[in-house]
Amino acid sequence: MMNRSDAMNLLKEHTKSEALIRHMLAVEAAMRAYARKFGEDEEKWGITGLLHDFDYEMYPEAPDHPLKGSEILTQRGYPEDIRTAILGHATYTNVPRATQMAKTLYACDELCGFIMACAVIRPNKIADLEVSSVKKKLKDKGFARNVNRDDITQGCAELGVQTDDHIRFVITAMQSVASDLGLA
Repeated sequence: MMNRSDAMNLLKEHTKSEALIRHMLAVEAAMRAYARKFGEDEEKWGITGLLHDFDYEMYPEAPDHPLKGSEILTQRGYPEDIRTAILGHATYTNVPRATQMAKTLYACDELCGFIMACAVIRPNKIADLEVSSVKKKLKDKGFARNVNRDDITQGCAELGVQTDDHIRFVITAMQSVASDLGLA
């Protein structure tokens, strides 16, 4: 039976970067919040968010990430739906995002990274971060230039949510774990 503690141990076994760990914690928080909203398995969705980039530090090149990670997850007995969602969050794998969980992971991944970038430069970090501030920064192509804005747009479309609503929802989810993210 999978649980968060085992997932966290696996993550820390493969990831040393505090920034990358915080990113995965942010995606976990967003995934758990969406699981509650959709009436899905919060533990499964949270673990999917928590582990989606656990192999990135060891295998940063496409397509090794997330293919190598999926192999590790298979060896560790993680279910196919988690592995498929993680594979699908990287568009270059061409793994279809056919489930609500996979679509949600894709929609949350880049946005969480972008919200982290927005929050870290603010005096109150994420506490009073507004949707309008995030949208303004999205227009600035020089800000957090490694974040793929097209993935954010496509993620909202696939999830079937309005961009403003999605940003607001993810900010709120991340605020609930602000201290773990270094944003308190």
